[in-house]
Amino acid sequence: MTQPIVHMENIEKHFGNIIALAGVSFDIFPGECHCLLGDNGAGKSTFIKTMSGVHKPTKGTINFEQKQMNFNSPRDAMEAGIATVFQDLAMIPLMSVTRNFFMGREPTKGVGPFKRFDVEMANEATMESMREMGINLRGPDQAVGTLSGGERQTVAIARAVYFGAKVLILDEPTSALGVRQTSNVLATIDRVRKQGVGVVFITHNVRHAMAVGDRFTVLNRGRTLGTAARGDITPEELQDMMAGGQEMASLEGSLGGTV
Repeated sequence: MTQPIVHMENIEKHFGNIIALAGVSFDIFPGECHCLLGDNGAGKSTFIKTMSGVHKPTKGTINFEQKQMNFNSPRDAMEAGIATVFQDLAMIPLMSVTRNFFMGREPTKGVGPFKRFDVEMANEATMESMREMGINLRGPDQAVGTLSGGERQTVAIARAVYFGAKVLILDEPTSALGVRQTSNVLATIDRVRKQGVGVVFITHNVRHAMAVGDRFTVLNRGRTLGTAARGDITPEELQDMMAGGQEMASLEGSLGGTV
């Protein structure tokens, strides 16, 4: 049986007297899109930051490839293979797609004082990676600022995959996009999953989650209400759980128990 890449067990995160996460359990398997749904204030941001090494959990354990991990920083998580694409994307609009793609990880050629940015290799890798994600750029020197919001999301996702992400956390990637751009991002998520990467899709949009999700976990006030596989829960039930309109007991048949 396939083991999860990441398994989080009874994670709690306290900020003084405020309990942001109150015993969250969650896992992600290779090639799976696991959607984490929750309304504003449900604890999604704290969850992302705990999984990606920004916050240390107050209680609970995080196992990565069956080993207990204790990330001290986002870089630790990134080097292990957990990449996060945040809503703000952290890109420089006036710089080219290639420069943004390799920012901080520039390939070089030459030695000593003759060492320089390997533009040809970087351009080729960028164009190939974007093509694999279904985006045909005009050229590698195209400024990121000329891309649509969906295309920028795809650049960030392609970059994470290129640099070896085993788990990709996407923070509300479709929240500010139009219909066509959303469709492109959802298609990109599907491509990434088919490459064997585990995708954690954070969203409050049930329709978008249902389009690509294999499993669905609902977060409400820092607690997980349950996890359901595709086909075991309706969009209406998910929406009701997010809104806190239904008690878990009435849905246990659909959800197969709590997380």
